Amino acid sequence: MLEVSTGIVCRIIDRAKEFQAQESVVIPETSGGSEIDSDMAMQILAAHAGDLTFQEAKTEIDDLEPGQQAELVALMWLGRGDFDAETFNDARAQARERWTQHTAEYLLGTPQVAEYLNDGLEQLGFACDPDDRY
Repeated sequence: MLEVSTGIVCRIIDRAKEFQAQESVVIPETSGGSEIDSDMAMQILAAHAGDLTFQEAKTEIDDLEPGQQAELVALMWLGRGDFDAETFNDARAQARERWTQHTAEYLLGTPQVAEYLNDGLEQLGFACDPDDRY
């Protein structure tokens, strides 16, 4: 069972897609698919701090409880292939240990975060329902 509803995850997926699809948003791919660090995410997103699409996505994530934010990170890691469905509880524990107040920036600064979150949901047997987003 997820600590964050699939409806919330799906709204964040939608907002992340909207933000990262903007022409002005350039998030570099890292070598070997490794994750970008939080400093790089902060630098990338600093230029977009006034962007309404970014602010909406960031606010949606910031308004979640820390455990729910950690759940999003664990889902992203799962979808990215850092963990599998059998080790998802390990991903959760690690995400909780690493939680910071910059979780939104970390998530939104990750290339393909929307796809990773969606893939993570699917690996756990969940799917985005268009009627469950708003």
